[in-house]
Amino acid sequence: MKKSSVLLFCHILGGILFAQQDQKLESLDTVIIDTKIPIARKNSGKVVIKITAETLERKSGMSLAQVINEVSGIEINGNRSNEGQNLGYYVRGGRNRQVVIMIDGVQLNDPSQIANDYDLRLIPASSIESIEIVKGASSVLYGSGAGTAVISITTKKASGKKISARITSTLGTNRAANDKDNDIEEFTNYVNINGTLNRFFYVTSFANRFVKGLSAVTAPEEQENFDEDVFNRYNGKIDLGYNITDKITLSRFFSFDKYKAEFDDFNYFDADNLSISEQLRTGGNFVWKYKKGFFLINDNYSWITREIESSFPTKFDSRSYTFDAYATYKFNNELSILTGINGNFSSFNSFTVPFGESEFIQAIDDDTAKFEIIDPYVSLVYISGFGLNINTGVRINNHSNYGTHVVFNFNPSYVFPIGKNHFKLLSTYSTAYITPSLFQLYAPSFGNEDLVPEENTTIEGGIEFTSDNNSRMSVVYFNRDEENYVDFVLIDPDLFIFQYQNVSEEFTASGVEVEVFVKLSKKINLTANYTNTQADERFALRIPEHKANLYIGFTPGKKVDLGLSYQYNSKRDDSFFNSDTFQTESVVLDSYGILDLYTGYQATDHIKLFAYLSNLIDEEYEELYRFQTHGRNVRVGFTLEF
Repeated sequence: MKKSSVLLFCHILGGILFAQQDQKLESLDTVIIDTKIPIARKNSGKVVIKITAETLERKSGMSLAQVINEVSGIEINGNRSNEGQNLGYYVRGGRNRQVVIMIDGVQLNDPSQIANDYDLRLIPASSIESIEIVKGASSVLYGSGAGTAVISITTKKASGKKISARITSTLGTNRAANDKDNDIEEFTNYVNINGTLNRFFYVTSFANRFVKGLSAVTAPEEQENFDEDVFNRYNGKIDLGYNITDKITLSRFFSFDKYKAEFDDFNYFDADNLSISEQLRTGGNFVWKYKKGFFLINDNYSWITREIESSFPTKFDSRSYTFDAYATYKFNNELSILTGINGNFSSFNSFTVPFGESEFIQAIDDDTAKFEIIDPYVSLVYISGFGLNINTGVRINNHSNYGTHVVFNFNPSYVFPIGKNHFKLLSTYSTAYITPSLFQLYAPSFGNEDLVPEENTTIEGGIEFTSDNNSRMSVVYFNRDEENYVDFVLIDPDLFIFQYQNVSEEFTASGVEVEVFVKLSKKINLTANYTNTQADERFALRIPEHKANLYIGFTPGKKVDLGLSYQYNSKRDDSFFNSDTFQTESVVLDSYGILDLYTGYQATDHIKLFAYLSNLIDEEYEELYRFQTHGRNVRVGFTLEF
């Protein structure tokens, strides 16, 4: 099928059949991300992490990266630094290009990024209803890039009332450790108006986050503090939909996201650099529920422009269209099948100012820097009556640059009932592929059109225990092998020339992830996780070998909610470029622990007040070498709902 025909077909479907993912497909005790078919948690062969609306409410005012960073096995590096700091998604020894970000059921990417990844800084946490995360190779259901994790974000939906509103506003300090300045320098606001009128539903929202106070880079001890670097973001969205029948729903959304982030020079000097990112998106889905299953189409069109104002000015504009259409059929109480087709069409332009010149010239043209992916896939879910569960599937990747590639997944589990409790054995053998990004292929000087896709194989094994009061404990061991790793390689030391190349060695990352959720009483609950990551030296950069999170929640009454959280990160390896020797040097960052306190008070039926005190002991630490991090800060705010 020609590209133009495929695009026309997808746009016709997209223009007619749109809806945000129908949350009626799920209930509180179901998971969906690991199968795309709603199943009971006890029948899932994966340990699926769910961040609920209740949890997100306790994190009001935090960035999305800060929220996700508390999940086992995940290190969102840069989340505790200056707000505009670039983020590293380090999961199971992997990098950004091996993590898939999804919003409302469709994968997002930015073709102009080095890793083809999606920037979490564009997303306001206040707009999110819930998050599901599954780790491991998941390319069968989610395609290229799903090597170490899939993070699926669901935004807030329309209520059943004719009109409802939610307003959240927070303000707080933004200081480094041992800084005596306690000025109010963080402002976050979110407004959401939604409702349902007969069969028509709508959601409109607007958000703004403004943060200053921290310099991106730490000033040397003999100098005064560098100038603060400001982060300013605006988001807007409108979502209109219609329930044609009780079983068929469609809608369409339009959104814009923009931020400006100031940053300093890579050689650790203060500078007036600026990064500007703007995004326009439209899309949605169609849901048709029938007696034996459902049919669903998700799609998204993104147009992203980025501009870097620095000593090396650059401009980018990228376009990405993604669709995912699949149908399920339940043969009986034991066997269900899912068949689908997933497509992605990406391209980008880039512009630079040559040395000694003052005008931009085009460096990369979207007539060359483009690719198309059309992937059919099939998955089977078997839930026996005697405890055995199997999730298995296969995908055929058809890439315009690389032809056909096959990945598969085999995920058996076995559930032992113990009274009203459940003990589950987990295991997985799955493969994934990561195609080189357009930047890695076509960037002037650095690009390499001879690159081949990376390949990942993940083996998992573990246990999960669930009690009748929903207390849970799980332990999972993982081992991930990686071939054809794409790295930025120095190919000529004398001329200081780098290029993206496939590394011939095979790399391995392994580790253990522990999750615990216990209801100690009706008023007290405890959540804890621990991650041990053993990565080859090439992968270990900025990844703690030991990382732990602990949260204790206390609800003394219907109106008061208290929470105490602690995160520990062990020593990490980092590297920096020495501008004096023109060499990359290694450094070890010290371990650190951060203690936070949250309190919420339901003042009336419509107003909730909250306060968040982070880094209580004012711990001084480095998340990245020579970059600023947050000290003790306070954040206060309110949520108004009616």
